[in-house]
Amino acid sequence: MANGTLPIFYSPEQPRIVSDPILAGMAAAGRPASLEGFDVAPYVRTRMGPDVAACRDAIRPELALYIGGMGARAKNFYNDVAIKLGYPDAAKRIQDLYLDGKKADAAAAVPDALIDEISLVGPADRIRDRLAVWQDAAKAGHVGTMVLTGASKEAMRVVAEAVL
Repeated sequence: MANGTLPIFYSPEQPRIVSDPILAGMAAAGRPASLEGFDVAPYVRTRMGPDVAACRDAIRPELALYIGGMGARAKNFYNDVAIKLGYPDAAKRIQDLYLDGKKADAAAAVPDALIDEISLVGPADRIRDRLAVWQDAAKAGHVGTMVLTGASKEAMRVVAEAVL
């Protein structure tokens, strides 16, 4: 039995996209359906800087790769997650562009809202403000750990000071 999961895309506003299947699996296995002792540790892309657009742009190519290029057109887990998060049109467009070899266009098609929802981007104050919803998800037992990817030492410090 695993004692946690590392979601690659995670929205603290929509934690049940991850937690409901986990709880259903626990119940199906005859275990108590509880996240107690189970760590949901999402990867959270982090880019801190004064220019929000530039921070988002640093993240776009990776998201385009996963949403658009990881898997077949008919079967891409990451594309499916983007759809579940509420971005079906963007997910299809990103995938079509990526699989047609237009990787830069696919990256440009990643919505700002998706980046903002699953990442921490921009100036320190904006990141601090955004952490409030992550803390709410943690208080509700949906998130145990955040795995910050791409974070500078300064960004790590901002996050640590905000949540500790």
